[in-house]
Amino acid sequence: MAVSPAAARGQAVRQRLLDAAVALVPELGWPAVSTRILAERAGVTPSVVHYHFPSLQVLLVEGVLGAMREVAGAFAPMLETAGTPEEAVDAVLASVGGYTGTDPTSLLFAEAYLAATRDDTLRQGIRDLLADLRTKVGGWLAANGVAEAEATAAVLFATVDGLLLHRALEPETDPGVMAAVLRRLVR
Repeated sequence: MAVSPAAARGQAVRQRLLDAAVALVPELGWPAVSTRILAERAGVTPSVVHYHFPSLQVLLVEGVLGAMREVAGAFAPMLETAGTPEEAVDAVLASVGGYTGTDPTSLLFAEAYLAATRDDTLRQGIRDLLADLRTKVGGWLAANGVAEAEATAAVLFATVDGLLLHRALEPETDPGVMAAVLRRLVR
């Protein structure tokens, strides 16, 4: 089914709004993103924001959850190349190796986790995303002989989140030491 030119333009504007939200949250902090600032960044008038989304909060939640899903989606292909649970841990750590804790993606996640304490929709969206990730990685770990695989996956991802938060404060922390500890977790 062909999309009309007007519908295509509408989808493009909607995507620009989502992209602007994902860029502004780490730059300004969740509470500082306003409809006016977001519209300006996306190159539209503030009324266009409310034409495409019922509220600024809905737009921010949708944009941030989309970005988080994109990051989480990188884990499944990593598992396909890992031969052992230890290699899976190394792949997970390598996938977050480029995050400094102060880069835009790290800040986006930190802002989202904080905002989720006040927004039930965002909290549920993040919970669903994490549950799906735990199920996928936990299933892979179970198939590769790891005891309590889903709980192990939960601890692995919570640890990685914590390491990223700490990396912003202590960039000199040796990731090799952390990797050795996490490899023991899956043995």
